[in-house]
Amino acid sequence: MKEFTIGKNDAGQRLDRWLAKTLPLLPAPLAQKYIRLKRVKVNGKGSKRDVRLAVGDLLQLYINDEFFDRPTPENAFLSLYQPKLNILYEDEHILLVDKRPGLVVHPDESERVNTLLTHIQAYLYQKKEWSPYWENSFAPALCNRIDRNTSGLVICAKTAAALRVMNEKIKLREIDKRYRCLVHGTPKPAEGRIELFMQKRADENRIEVFHHPVPNGRTMITEYKVLNSNGRYSLLEVHLITGRTHQIRATMAEIGHPLVGEGKYSSLKNDLGFRFQALCAWSLTFRFEGESAPLDYLNGRTFTVGEDPFARYLQGRK
Repeated sequence: MKEFTIGKNDAGQRLDRWLAKTLPLLPAPLAQKYIRLKRVKVNGKGSKRDVRLAVGDLLQLYINDEFFDRPTPENAFLSLYQPKLNILYEDEHILLVDKRPGLVVHPDESERVNTLLTHIQAYLYQKKEWSPYWENSFAPALCNRIDRNTSGLVICAKTAAALRVMNEKIKLREIDKRYRCLVHGTPKPAEGRIELFMQKRADENRIEVFHHPVPNGRTMITEYKVLNSNGRYSLLEVHLITGRTHQIRATMAEIGHPLVGEGKYSSLKNDLGFRFQALCAWSLTFRFEGESAPLDYLNGRTFTVGEDPFARYLQGRK
């Protein structure tokens, strides 16, 4: 418990606003809960959030010590008032989130706070399910990643056991991932398997594609199926046999059917208004073989982002 005496510079403020200023690491929803539970007392009594403080009022805060720390660049994101997440599924071990296009998945040199991972960590922190003050060896972590400008399903492990199993199952290809994309034209045949070779161009953040093996190159194999087409654009389901950088984007451009909105591997323009490539990590199916505890209950289950994000763009266009 910590005590504060209100001086003239703080007099006249509402209790909840004084609390937000004094404890910037305390999430607003949790602050309101503490006020309701009378863990914030004014002159020895519980109080309402909108009470106006007066000079000399004694505040007693029955709040965990961690919230009295000052924000730093490393922990300030934890008190984001409203983490922006589209959660499709959650249990005690994992989160499945539909990432919006334009959001980077991990903090990097260009963005430290507004990332998928920091929003997830802030969400779990505000729910009191995780705190960096409680855990010395684990933090919620992403099990898979997709490009900044790709949307769709990302798996987050909430426990160390879940992270271990998910990483192993992804490595063993026991999680079936399907993508949806919108491309220019109509690929022929309507269903096929494409085998190409690639080299990374790290300095350009892109790959170079070849139709034959190349030194230091890697094979990339892509399966696709045309779900719908109006001749000008087509909706595809894509299954990656390999998982290379920019594989779908580069492969479809190489066969003459680049993604709508693609700016790195194609210069084709579109009239659909896409700011990003029309690519979505559409579904996940867990096909575990062998030991998978504590995630056995996921075996055989399929999750999708819900409504197809691109189907409507084929309506009424020729």
